[in-house]
Amino acid sequence: MTATDTPAWPQCGHLDAGGHCRGHRVAPYTACLAHLGSAERAAHLASLAPGADLDHRGTPFTQGLLDALLAPLRDPASGRARVGNAAFDETRFTGDAELDDIDFGGSCSFASAVFDGGLYAREVRTEGDFRLAAARVAKDVWLDDTDVGVDAWFYEARITGTLRFCVREVGGTAMFRGVTCAAAYFSGVRVCGIASFNGAVINGEADFAGAVFEDGATFETARIAGRACFDGTHFHRSRACFNGADIGGGMPFAEAHFAAEATFEGAAIGGDLTFTGARLESGVDFRRTVFRRTARIGPLVCPGTVDFSHAVFETALTLETAAREVRCRQTRWASTAALRLRHAAVDLSDAVTEFPVTVSGRPRPFVSPHGEAMAEPELLTDLPVRITSVTGVDAAHLVLADTDLTDCLFVGTVHLDQLRFEGRCRLPQPPDGLRWTRRQTLAEERHWRGWAPAPSGADPHEPATLAPVYRQLRKALEDGRNEPGAADFYYGEMEMRRHDTTTSRGERTLLGLYWVLSGYGLRATRALAWLVLAMTATVLTMMLWGLPRTDPDPVSTGTTDGRRITLTTRKPTPVNPEGPYTKRLSASRFEKSLRVVANSVIFRASGQDLTTTGTYVEMTSRLVEPALLGLAVLAVRSRVKR
Repeated sequence: MTATDTPAWPQCGHLDAGGHCRGHRVAPYTACLAHLGSAERAAHLASLAPGADLDHRGTPFTQGLLDALLAPLRDPASGRARVGNAAFDETRFTGDAELDDIDFGGSCSFASAVFDGGLYAREVRTEGDFRLAAARVAKDVWLDDTDVGVDAWFYEARITGTLRFCVREVGGTAMFRGVTCAAAYFSGVRVCGIASFNGAVINGEADFAGAVFEDGATFETARIAGRACFDGTHFHRSRACFNGADIGGGMPFAEAHFAAEATFEGAAIGGDLTFTGARLESGVDFRRTVFRRTARIGPLVCPGTVDFSHAVFETALTLETAAREVRCRQTRWASTAALRLRHAAVDLSDAVTEFPVTVSGRPRPFVSPHGEAMAEPELLTDLPVRITSVTGVDAAHLVLADTDLTDCLFVGTVHLDQLRFEGRCRLPQPPDGLRWTRRQTLAEERHWRGWAPAPSGADPHEPATLAPVYRQLRKALEDGRNEPGAADFYYGEMEMRRHDTTTSRGERTLLGLYWVLSGYGLRATRALAWLVLAMTATVLTMMLWGLPRTDPDPVSTGTTDGRRITLTTRKPTPVNPEGPYTKRLSASRFEKSLRVVANSVIFRASGQDLTTTGTYVEMTSRLVEPALLGLAVLAVRSRVKR
């Protein structure tokens, strides 16, 4: 209320240099308490008794006048003043105002009051509200060892100095919306209703250590220039809301308790956030939060979701979190970061990494500064860290260490060939059974084959899309000298090419043959099985039709002319075997056939006389069987190469 407003009470008729006094008339007089004559004032004060209501709105006060007003209200035995309802709205206090040892049976209001000095209240009790709304205080406001029965109203108060709200209990709500002060201390306060600091401006530090907010607390768009301490603070029943807040320093929450969600959406935080020993019963929301100079967050143990979507980290960061889920969708890291996580499902969709960012699974619980393992209630302690998506990420600066990639989506990742895997990163396997080859696969292939359902709202990707993903991941593992893992991704790439309907039929047929014979040169047992089968078939063919009935002996013929003899030696054409097949399957014929086949595998001629059928069979085996042996050797090499 401004000086031009007409007050809602009977106005003092005193006229001074500033105009008419706005003070409330003291009945039955025409002047306020400050402008009463000495006799009239004495008479009025003498009429007061402990428990009387006070209405001195707009009245100018000094400490002397305030003491004189409270003197007749004090109990001689206890020395405490007892007041009913007290209205000091729009009063102006010259110098410091001290309220000591007062019991208000109703409310006490200093709304729109002006203090040239400070306001100091000690051992004050109010059964009703305590109001300092829209007041202007030139120095400090101290409420020490005070109890407020119902609500505390400080909204829009302007305090040049420090606000020390060391109130034991506020029975209702505590409203500090839009309050401005140099520093604020609320340590140990208990607020039975909701506490609101929305839009508050604290130009220094703020201390809420040990405070208890029974119905939660909101700090939306609050600005705290320094450190905001919440060590041991309890937020019961409702959430702790810091949406849009601007905190210049750190925010320690050691040993704090959050019975509901904690939200920091759109906030700006200038320092570290520590949650050592904190107990959270729900999630934490950091969406669109800007971390300006935050070097460390955690250790944070959360049974729900920790959401960093759209958040910005401007400096190097270490994040330690044990949670059910960690979301980093479109999160931006403008410096290096190390995310040390436990149990969480991590979504990195469309995250921006300008410097190396490491996401690693931590095998052991986090440790408090006292060396004790931090408890992890409501979390499955044997569950590994699971990456659910890196879609849209520029993987050139991304490192995944000791994580489970069973459900990870890779399609749409940029520079996937530069993704680094450290430690043991688990990838999904095909279903059990002889039908499927054991290998590392991608979640997208599992969705396409129907081995696992695709995420809600997403369609399975076709082989033409998955082939280049496998190819890039293969290169990433090859660059990391993980040849066996790269071999599995090569197998996946070839599988996708074989099933790609946009590929020509001839190429798909060739790939199918390559797969059948040796699993794309990666399955030694398959190539060896075909080799054994081919050699067995060749041996049987040789025994049945390839070896002649008997080894032909050379025959020599000659002529003589009386002085010279001319001899010609030739070997008869091998005679095809005859008789029952059972007689052809003899031990001697098996030994000869085996010698022919063994020589053909190593590109050597057997030197054995063969029938025409046997000759062509040997030629074929010398082409096919060494190739199968080479495929088997290649497959073994791919598994042992380093």
